[in-house]
Amino acid sequence: MTAREFNFDGLVGPSHNYAGLSFGNVASFSNVKSASNPKQAALQGLAKMRELSRRGFAQALLPPQDRPNMRLLRRLGFTGTDAQVLEKAYKEAPVILACAYSASSMWTANAATVSPSADTHDKRVHFTPANLNNKLHRSEEHVQTERTLRAIFKDDKYFAVHPALPSTGAFGDEGAANHTRLCATHGSRGVEFFVYGRVEFDPSAPHPKKYPARQTFEASQAVARLHGLDLERTVFASQNPDVIDMGVFHNDVIAVGSGNVLFYHELAFANEAATIADLRNAMALDNAELVPVRVPAADVTVADAVASYLFNSQLLQKPNGKMALVVPQECHENAAVAHYLDGMVGSGGPIEELIHFDLRQSMRNGGGPACLRLRVVLTAEEAQAMHQGVIMTEALYARLVAWVEKHYRDRVEPQDLADAQFARECQQALEDLTQVLDLPGLYDL
Repeated sequence: MTAREFNFDGLVGPSHNYAGLSFGNVASFSNVKSASNPKQAALQGLAKMRELSRRGFAQALLPPQDRPNMRLLRRLGFTGTDAQVLEKAYKEAPVILACAYSASSMWTANAATVSPSADTHDKRVHFTPANLNNKLHRSEEHVQTERTLRAIFKDDKYFAVHPALPSTGAFGDEGAANHTRLCATHGSRGVEFFVYGRVEFDPSAPHPKKYPARQTFEASQAVARLHGLDLERTVFASQNPDVIDMGVFHNDVIAVGSGNVLFYHELAFANEAATIADLRNAMALDNAELVPVRVPAADVTVADAVASYLFNSQLLQKPNGKMALVVPQECHENAAVAHYLDGMVGSGGPIEELIHFDLRQSMRNGGGPACLRLRVVLTAEEAQAMHQGVIMTEALYARLVAWVEKHYRDRVEPQDLADAQFARECQQALEDLTQVLDLPGLYDL
């Protein structure tokens, strides 16, 4: 069956700020408490969406979360008017206030795990929002994520949206940041590939020592069951715990796949040979051939990969069957990475084109091009059944740019989070966004 891969990019919210809340994310931690530019961040993201849409790739967006999260602050004991709650939180617990303002939902690779209808038992597209329970600032997102997915994919003839997994350590789930799909064509039956950082019920299994492993084997198994996947065509692999301790907090910081191509660092997996063999064997069930693009540590160190976000790139299949790699500008500025990419593109391999974007506002907070998108494979009928107001067009781009210009600040500093006026600006922006996207009632403001 013919199908297309839609990239749903996260629309950067008006509260975009650098709070450094994500221990294990080196870029996020290194920019803590510096001033951010929400307007520039949103416009950079929109420019990327527009350009990829112009190039013929199927492009849509997911709206931001409702921030600040006043419900969280009130549940944690801050009382009074909204202004009083913000002031008290800023004085007594500024980190918790930053959590309530977190704009990390822009990285929609963490929003959910998605399985297309070609892979599932009931031939519907399945979504499971990630519980993101490893971090307070992200653990609240799944409620709105589920609500948003149900609003966009509301026809249960074609779509199934599950609740998030239980928010316990045993089922730590970080969504598509630790999941990819390999296939001969987007519409054919594929192999779903889950990468985990630890096994909750086997303490002897490999696990990192310095930074937390956010994805568990048990969570990956549960999502596969919920989606009704064929276990013969589902591969589970352990991430290399040593690279987690080097700042590779998600698998998409060290590997990315699309179609039949897997672009990965040689140190990505705890057992590289077994992982590649398992993927080859699963793909062979449907006469598909895996094309691995292996990056040796001698050419690109893990440190260079983390600094440049080389693997946190989008791998997009072009009409000619070859691949384009969407990379952040930092890849061009890192000498080792730039040298490797130039050689790779000129080698005649499956990746023949590089597309560079300036995403510095996102990169400084610890997320590159792949973090910004959630991939959803849809048939033509399924694409028509989803809400059309989130599909990127020239008209929608123009409306969103005008909306950003009207509502977003060009500078936000930590003390601004205590300003009730800033909170009102953020909420007014989201109220207006529901009209732009034709999604009334999206938020419980």
